[in-house]
Amino acid sequence: MPKTVGIDLGTTNSVIAVMEGGEPVVIPNSEGSRTTPSVVAFTKSGERLVGQLARRQAAVNPENTVYSIKRFMGRKFGEVDSERKIVPYDVKPGKDDRAVVHVLNVDKDFTPEEISAMILQKLKADAESYLGEKVTDAVITVPAYFNDSQRQATKNAGQIAGLNVLRIINEPTAASLAYGLDKKANETILVFDLGGGTYDVSVLDVGDGVFEVKSVAGDTHLGGDDYDRRVVDWLAEEFKKSNGIDLKSDRQALQRLTEAAERAKIELSSRLETSVNLPFITADQTGPKHLEMTLTRAKFESLTADLTERCRGPFLAALKDANLTPQQIDEVVLVGGSTRMPVIQQLVKNLTGGKEP
Repeated sequence: MPKTVGIDLGTTNSVIAVMEGGEPVVIPNSEGSRTTPSVVAFTKSGERLVGQLARRQAAVNPENTVYSIKRFMGRKFGEVDSERKIVPYDVKPGKDDRAVVHVLNVDKDFTPEEISAMILQKLKADAESYLGEKVTDAVITVPAYFNDSQRQATKNAGQIAGLNVLRIINEPTAASLAYGLDKKANETILVFDLGGGTYDVSVLDVGDGVFEVKSVAGDTHLGGDDYDRRVVDWLAEEFKKSNGIDLKSDRQALQRLTEAAERAKIELSSRLETSVNLPFITADQTGPKHLEMTLTRAKFESLTADLTERCRGPFLAALKDANLTPQQIDEVVLVGGSTRMPVIQQLVKNLTGGKEP
């Protein structure tokens, strides 16, 4: 019996899992990580990089590095004006006025499905080498608000990657299933999903193993990446004050700052302070410069306070649309790496009237 995999094809990161002995197990990729960046890049020589390797060169090669492709899936060119303006790669109208990506290094157009398929192909290959067998059957998750065109595009991406997509499942439903909440008699569940690039709140009713989505709200431009950017801005600002050099105008330095900012954010979820050390970050006529700074959790939380505050509105909107008070929520499910931040966990607790997520 060939194994069926479950795939979370995310805006920022993707994950693949398999059932082993009745339990879902996340499959590590070839780099040993449980998540694979949803990034595809093309080098000067035309070589294709997917995942961590693509992400590591993003700031140095922005025009040829495609990320957040999920934002363009199944959408017409005319619908993606705002999305198009914030990515450094070229998005243009293709067949049937669909949005396509033009990659300069290979002088070729790719549909969002083709780019997504490259990410899925890597997940599939990593799963096959881990399991030691072929993988074809898959279930892929999508946001609850995806329309038919976006769902079909996701299915097509799977087919291009050589997968037989058994079904497309709503992300909040999949998250609830992961916590065994389908076993509950009759409950109201709130799923709070803060990912790398997007924020979604969903209210679901479960009864007899059937999930019904009551309401969805969110912010498609709020996530962990925004928190990282605040740290990058702060590091660059502090460095500029002491050295008079703007690190953000140096692509190589910006790449290192971005990686260091994410590491610092993650460390601050389990520690009250962290140090950022970037030797030889740049140089001037006096010689090489090193960046050495300490960032406390309190400082991090104040740098990002307005981002955290932005989580509040959609949360209240989802409750209002479902005609519920916080007291009527039986279970709160936290999804997405960004919900590991203590400040977010505290916010959810406050919003739900003290419920432990």
